[in-house]
Amino acid sequence: MSRPRSASSPSVPEASLARMILAPFIRTVRILRLPLPTNLPTSPKALLSPLVVHVVSALKRLDTSVDPRKTLNSLSRHQFTIWNTSVWVFLSALAVFVLYLNNSIFLKIFIPTAYIIALLIPASSQFVLPATPILSWVLLFFSAKFIPSEWRPEIHLVLLPTLESVLYGANISDILTRYTHPVLDIIAWIPYGIMHFVFPFILAAVLWVFAPKGTLQYFAKAFGFMNLFGVLVQLVFPCAAPWYEIIHGLTPADYSMSGSPGGLMRIDRIFGGTGYTNTFGNAPLVFGAFPSLHAGTSTMEALFLTYFFPKFAPFYWAYACTLYWATMYLTHHYLVDVVGGGCLALICFYYFMPKQFKDLDTGIMWDAQNESTTPRRAEDYELVDEDDAFDQAVGIARNSLGYHISSNAAGSGQTPKRAEEGKASTLTAQSDKRLRPSPSPVPDKPNANGTSSSRPEQTRTRPRAASRAASQLGDVGRPADAGKKRAD
Repeated sequence: MSRPRSASSPSVPEASLARMILAPFIRTVRILRLPLPTNLPTSPKALLSPLVVHVVSALKRLDTSVDPRKTLNSLSRHQFTIWNTSVWVFLSALAVFVLYLNNSIFLKIFIPTAYIIALLIPASSQFVLPATPILSWVLLFFSAKFIPSEWRPEIHLVLLPTLESVLYGANISDILTRYTHPVLDIIAWIPYGIMHFVFPFILAAVLWVFAPKGTLQYFAKAFGFMNLFGVLVQLVFPCAAPWYEIIHGLTPADYSMSGSPGGLMRIDRIFGGTGYTNTFGNAPLVFGAFPSLHAGTSTMEALFLTYFFPKFAPFYWAYACTLYWATMYLTHHYLVDVVGGGCLALICFYYFMPKQFKDLDTGIMWDAQNESTTPRRAEDYELVDEDDAFDQAVGIARNSLGYHISSNAAGSGQTPKRAEEGKASTLTAQSDKRLRPSPSPVPDKPNANGTSSSRPEQTRTRPRAASRAASQLGDVGRPADAGKKRAD
């Protein structure tokens, strides 16, 4: 029988399997004094609750209407410009050309019909319309095999390795493939053969739930046009990959040759399958080494994550660099191809960036709280209107500070004066503090009579709008002949 615990003995936490397993690690962390985050979730509920809140909020933003008249009304109010019209003309002409090359009558009718219907229904057009560049890229890639060989240019065999030797002093891709090992094969296969196809969907979901409104549309446009331009370059400037030199040497290439999985053939041998051999053997675009869209995709993903969630930027670029190495280790690309794909992603990322994402000071409220004390959180990211935020800041400051208009000033039309000129700096500082939202409620302060007064919750505005409002109100009451202008 267990001895009864005395009333005076301190309470001892009951032992559990989780505590027994984690005890050595916790003890090691305490001894080494490793820095650990203090806001880690302590239970599954604490971990999933914020995620559920963000998902529900994102679902509420969806348009569930199925009335085509709503889409037609939006189209009638759309402002057409030369730029946005030319983009749609280019995509439409490309789709007509690709469908013309296709041999299936069913696809020639089904694809445009399904696309038009999806655009007319608001519930589906909110996804299909931003994804149009991606759909155009996929359609062009899989229809490349229908392009007649006599329409295609000459295939370059030695240009890329020669250019790589001239620029970097050696054939870097050839050096990386001289030593292979099953462990290295697995490390290269995970980002190149799995994550490359899965990670864009994961990133799209993360941007839709946590990033500012409009980020997913921006990602679809930049990602889609990057791949579309990459495939167009591969069609106009066809180049052989390193695996072709290993298998065929300098034998002239033609478009009737089948593709090769390169180093992924070793993955098929490890797992006893033929998935990659069949996939790359029947690839619609065999000679598309430059630019590397694997490198471009990983660069685009790292850029988006670093821009909107910069806290874990080293991990994003570690993944991108691993994929850079994997493309050369698996004999699918030269270093020149990797650099070309990364540059293409960088150009598309900044070229298609909306205006509200370029000017962070006037577009995105990255830090809803004080910059020096509050870390950046994904849930604090939101788009705000500059004029509305400034008007709110002015209204709050006027309600918070004590102003009065003297009778003489009112009669003569002069500028209203402050009630207490000696407290100008103090009031300005207090107004600036009130305009900045705090991460936690301000504790109640006792009044002179012993009662507590709590500060009402202020509307969340940007620090810039607050400073503008404070500077405007700080000049109220100054003579007109002082020669000082209001700081904007």
